[in-house]
Formats: sequence, structure tokens, C-alpha cells
Amino acid sequence: MSDSERVKRLLIENYGYAPELVYEIRGRNSKVYAYRPCSFEVKSTDRQGVYFGRIESDGIRLTIEGSFLVGPKATKNVVELDEERALRYLAGESIEVEENISGWVILKWGDYYLGTGKAKDGRIYNYVPKDRRLKLK
Repeated sequence: MSDSERVKRLLIENYGYAPELVYEIRGRNSKVYAYRPCSFEVKSTDRQGVYFGRIESDGIRLTIEGSFLVGPKATKNVVELDEERALRYLAGESIEVEENISGWVILKWGDYYLGTGKAKDGRIYNYVPKDRRLKLK
């Protein structure tokens, strides 16, 4: 099974949708990069694509960019947040949810996709990188 086939299968299983992109899994941390082939000739071809997500032992964790690509057409595991919880999540806090869900979920606030978190026992654990967190105070 190719990298693209593996990533598409994981996306369909977890979020119900996989964009038509080329996926490459790189490095020992199983980071996923995604791109669409084009006719431009790029000099440095060893790093094509955007950082899209990471393969975890229990699925695929999307970056904020990956959640923007998958979220609008995802059919499952999308959690809509109110403004207060969205801000807390973007500031780096884990948040509570009333839904009985578990596993990787895409977080959404209005038209914005905030990345993915891990749902377990009524909480969504935060995976916003420290350098991308909002400073609220």
C-alpha cells in the first residue's frame, strides 16, 4: 500500500473524507505532507507539500492546515465549539465536551477549522503547537 493510499484510508475511516492530493509520509515521526502535482518545475523537490498531519497509533492527527483541507467536507468527528471554548483551545487549554466521543476530532468554530484534538472522557486534549497558541491576557 502506498503512502497516499494509507493516508486516504485513515482519513476516510476517521473523518469520512479524503481530499484528492498526493500524500507522503516522512521521517521517523510519520509526518504527512500533502500536495497537488503541478507543471511548475521546482528546484528543491525533496520537500514538496505542506505539513498536513501525523500518523498516530490510533489514526491520523491533522494540523490546522490539514483540518482546513478536510474539515469542510468531513462527515464525521467534527466538533463545533462556541467562541469561549474555541479561544481557550487556541490558547492551549484542553476543553470539556458534552458529546460522548473518543479519538481524533476536527475542531470547528464558525467557518474556521482549529486543528484536531484527542477526545476522551468528556475532554478534548489540546494539540495546538506552543508557537501557534493565542495569548489571551
